[in-house]
Amino acid sequence: MSVQVRNLVKQYKNYRAVDDLSFELQPGEIVGLLGPNGAGKTTALRCLTGILRPTSGEVLINGFDIVKDQAKAKAGMSFVPEVPSLYELLTVDEHLKFVAMCFDCMSVYEAKRDELLKRYHLADKAEDLVATLSKGMRQKLSVACALIHNANVLLFDEPFIGIDPEGTKELRDEIIRARDAGCTILISTHLLDTVEKLCDRVLILRKGKKIAEGTLSELKEMSGNSDESLESLFLRLTKDE
Repeated sequence: MSVQVRNLVKQYKNYRAVDDLSFELQPGEIVGLLGPNGAGKTTALRCLTGILRPTSGEVLINGFDIVKDQAKAKAGMSFVPEVPSLYELLTVDEHLKFVAMCFDCMSVYEAKRDELLKRYHLADKAEDLVATLSKGMRQKLSVACALIHNANVLLFDEPFIGIDPEGTKELRDEIIRARDAGCTILISTHLLDTVEKLCDRVLILRKGKKIAEGTLSELKEMSGNSDESLESLFLRLTKDE
């Protein structure tokens, strides 16, 4: 397994954002992380990436503990947040180079950079400062930075927000290419139609707890209605009691 999450808990004083969450992600699969606002999706992702320290539980990335062996755990992982966190006074090219240097992959940097700049239509923006980029261009740069060091675990938080239809298709194709190359991919999103088209498996959270897990057909089988749409299934499972 590329990712193992065991009994993950994240507590904020009297509020438990993630509650005893366990799951595993296999190489060569795309998993959708679903849940209503406040379900704990972003908190869970931040614990997986080491941005937040879990209150308890364990996260292993390629066998390395994200708390105890953070550098090795992060070496094979990339995270694309919902709101890109970029350096305003670096150019697009400098940004990609900085990330490549951080991951010690300068030997393949130039070829990889040219490929990503072309794929995401950033070549003519290479010398532009990040501060001058549109929201969509920032998101594309964030994705390009995530792919520059050939990570085998890719984590996305709402990656399609702010990207135009052409960019959305290109990103979907990129995610599929990464899966076919053996990468492990987790995508948190509210776009249920994207999950149906793209994901091999689904995790559904509600109030920090995992309430359902499986392929779309498995979830429909559990619901007893093979014709039920993912939207209907999702709304029913996450409805407040």
